[in-house]
Amino acid sequence: GGLSQGPKMAQSPEAAAATRQFGDSVGGELSGGDDTFYLEQVTLDDDDDDAYQYETVELDDDDVAGEGEEDLDQALRTLKLKKGMAVEDPPPPPERPEVHLRAEVVDDFVRNFLRKMGLHGTLDMFQREWYTLQQEGKLEDEDIGTVPDVYLRNQHLRDEVKAMKEKMEKMEQIAQRARSTWDKFRKERDFHKMHHKRVVQEKNKLITDLKRLKKHYEDYEPTLAAMRKKYEAAMKEKMMMKLERDRLKGKVAALEHQVQQLEAIRPASEAEPTRTPKPRAQGATLPKQPRPNPNIGLKEEPRMVETFHPQTTNKGHDAGVAAVAHHPTKPIIATASDDCTWKLWTVPGGDLVMSGDGHTDWLSSVEFHPHGSHLATGSGDATVKLWDFRTASCSATLADHTQAVWDVAWHDLGDFVVSASMDHTAKLWDAVVGKCRATFRGHVDSINSVCFQPFSENICTGSGDKTVSLWDCRTALCIQTFYGHMNACSSVAFSSRGDRVASTDADGVVKLWDVRKVSELCQVYAGPHPANSCAFDRTGSLLAVASDDGTIKVFNVDTAASIALGEADETAEAHMNDLRGHEEPVQSICFEPVSNRYLVSGSSDATVKVWT
Repeated sequence: GGLSQGPKMAQSPEAAAATRQFGDSVGGELSGGDDTFYLEQVTLDDDDDDAYQYETVELDDDDVAGEGEEDLDQALRTLKLKKGMAVEDPPPPPERPEVHLRAEVVDDFVRNFLRKMGLHGTLDMFQREWYTLQQEGKLEDEDIGTVPDVYLRNQHLRDEVKAMKEKMEKMEQIAQRARSTWDKFRKERDFHKMHHKRVVQEKNKLITDLKRLKKHYEDYEPTLAAMRKKYEAAMKEKMMMKLERDRLKGKVAALEHQVQQLEAIRPASEAEPTRTPKPRAQGATLPKQPRPNPNIGLKEEPRMVETFHPQTTNKGHDAGVAAVAHHPTKPIIATASDDCTWKLWTVPGGDLVMSGDGHTDWLSSVEFHPHGSHLATGSGDATVKLWDFRTASCSATLADHTQAVWDVAWHDLGDFVVSASMDHTAKLWDAVVGKCRATFRGHVDSINSVCFQPFSENICTGSGDKTVSLWDCRTALCIQTFYGHMNACSSVAFSSRGDRVASTDADGVVKLWDVRKVSELCQVYAGPHPANSCAFDRTGSLLAVASDDGTIKVFNVDTAASIALGEADETAEAHMNDLRGHEEPVQSICFEPVSNRYLVSGSSDATVKVWT
């Protein structure tokens, strides 16, 4: 078992000779004796082409497991065990010779030491002198004896110390890296701790806000329930009114049918005489020539604004005050608010005279009629409303704009109103018939402010496209455009003489333009916060600027112009005072037009202040 004859294969001469030698050695070893095991010897030639059929012999698992590991002796032992033959134990392995360390002699010790330290020149010198002494016989036995154990021990200890030092240095490097890693982890831990604390604080704050909002919502629950009941009652009333209207329509139709039948049978002689229609109301017309301006020859000293302080404060609106205006002759001011209402107040008492609501969105502007009989308001609902004080009602609603209306202004005769809108246009309205007479197109962004030149038919507009333009209302054409602002213009205002225009922008820059020379006169800086509005006093020398930082900055424009032309002293300063008192941005300001005694301002903090 274990030997097999496989398919016949071609062999080289060397392989055939090796096979024959193997057969001879195996046959010779296993021949002789009574219990001799004979193995068949077969010689295969290279050109042998017999028809012998080879068959495969199955191998045991034990034989397969040891295949590749057994040598020839082991294979023979295995075959003998298979046949039950006696097998001798393998001879024991030869004993290994013992190695004895001989003590190192002095010269070898010195050589090894110098070689280890790299002292090759010293080593050569030592060997020459040593061999010279040895040849001359000057060396005694005690000189060339072995090295004492203590030196070898010291050398061994030094080697161990050196190895330990190297190992210690490596450990120190590892410890340093571990220390740096630990420091990094500690910093990350502290960072995550702080982040966790911040998250916990934010969570607690959110929980507090949620509780407050929930409580706030619970406070509104009764109001919402009451409003819901009112809404249901109003819907029921509306349905009842619809039913009543349908019933009355039916009655009216029946009565008209009866009237037609009666008229058909009535004689022609009894026919009602023909009525002549009433002529339709004609609209107002713009004057062809400008009127003389009574303020040109006005000689009056400006007020000492350095002493101005808030005299009264009114908080009568539920939202921010967007615009203020003063009555032309009476101590009454009008305010327009984001709460969709306008109100009239006495000055300085602050008593409420009248209020109105009718706009469906926030109010942006308010302006008195030159005679004080009407009020114009502009709103975010894209309409302009005219209010009549005699009837205490809205006399006209002007609704040709497509977007929010930012500003309104009256003509000095009171027959026309001009409005500026976010739809990039300004419109001239006939206040008599309530129709649009002209549309001013040319700006490429929202028109934020508009005003009439005193006692003329020209208007001035300030736009988000950073330009200020003059327009002729009779032709609806642009007369002149002023360039120079680097941000959106928020407000424009004419002086009482009509020769200067002031404009403000979102950078806090205020520019003064000379209308006669069509050029920039000077520039003052009221920043860095946006300048929301500006207004001249009666003399035209003082300019108040409403700032987004809650202050009112007052400038002397005559001094500013002199500084710009180089005609003023080095100590001259245009900035006169900053009026502080509002808690939020100031949106609108105006001077008292008759005596120039005080200044009125409206702010986003829902208050109106009178400064005197």
